[in-house]
Amino acid sequence: MLLRLESRRAPSVLLTWLTPVMAIAATLVTGAIIFAAMGHAPGQALYTFFILPINSGYGFTELLVKATPLALIALGLAIGFRSSVWNIGAEGQLTLGAVFGGGVAIFTHGSESIFILPLMMLAGVVGGMLWGAIPAYLKTRFNANEILVSLMLTYVATLALSALVHGPWKDPGGYNFPESVLFGDAALLPILVEGTRLHLGSLIALLLLVAGWFVLARTLLGFQVRVVGMAPMAASYAGFQQKRMVWIALLVSGALAGLAGVFEIAGPIGQLLPVVSPGYGFTAIIVAFLGRLHPLGILIAALILALSYLGGETAQIEMRLPQGITGVFQGMILFYLLASDVLIRYRLRLLAPAAESRS
Repeated sequence: MLLRLESRRAPSVLLTWLTPVMAIAATLVTGAIIFAAMGHAPGQALYTFFILPINSGYGFTELLVKATPLALIALGLAIGFRSSVWNIGAEGQLTLGAVFGGGVAIFTHGSESIFILPLMMLAGVVGGMLWGAIPAYLKTRFNANEILVSLMLTYVATLALSALVHGPWKDPGGYNFPESVLFGDAALLPILVEGTRLHLGSLIALLLLVAGWFVLARTLLGFQVRVVGMAPMAASYAGFQQKRMVWIALLVSGALAGLAGVFEIAGPIGQLLPVVSPGYGFTAIIVAFLGRLHPLGILIAALILALSYLGGETAQIEMRLPQGITGVFQGMILFYLLASDVLIRYRLRLLAPAAESRS
């Protein structure tokens, strides 16, 4: 018996939402096999990776802290991906947002003004938008590939941050470590749950997800985003400008990534370091597609991918596994998601050998 992929008359709506579940299930099965091959009991290893990190109130709040930047960035990316604008440089936009927001905190160090934190958020948004504006301009002016431009700018932003914390922004009392001064209380996000690191940024991210759903589902702009992404020729005929969508997508995704960068330095980190993100900008791409570019799906996917970070940290401590185990699970989720997405437009047909030879 042979299997053949047969085109469907129309994409399967059911499988559009079912394939992420299939991808997660396949990842768990493969993860169990990998753990067994490494000499660990599969059940205990999966428990350590996926359950142990969140089996306490503090652990659950840490999950929300990790999910906050992922959800914010993925929301911005989803707007771009829906309109066929491929921003792969959210990591750089997050970094530059952190630079701009951190600069406000550094230059106002010692002040207790209530306006410092809002100014940091505004500066982070501006920084992310400026970094997103570069590929937007090059795309609309010279038809440059926004994938390559936005990706390469990530390394420029990382090097700029490293130069600042190794140079003019280095803490003079930091024993020569490459880090800025610790931010004052006025530059830190308020804690929502005492004794945890859950901060106001998580609530803001949730509100922005709701706002993103409203814009995409209930406004003309959301309709334009969908039409430009699904039928560019029809969008042009209707008077929707594709170049305008490029600017909107890259500026919005840059703004949200920059805001996520501020939330990191004004939240869990509390200062500028050479690296302010463990790769949230890249992981958010997986979050966006796993969540089907829908704000509710993004929220759920952000929690799942945030758990992979916590699980990787716990596995390092409890099982002495390398740090790369987090990337292994994230990569498997993406691999299985892309593989199972084939079933949305194609069905598997079972053929007898004789029928195959006749065809």
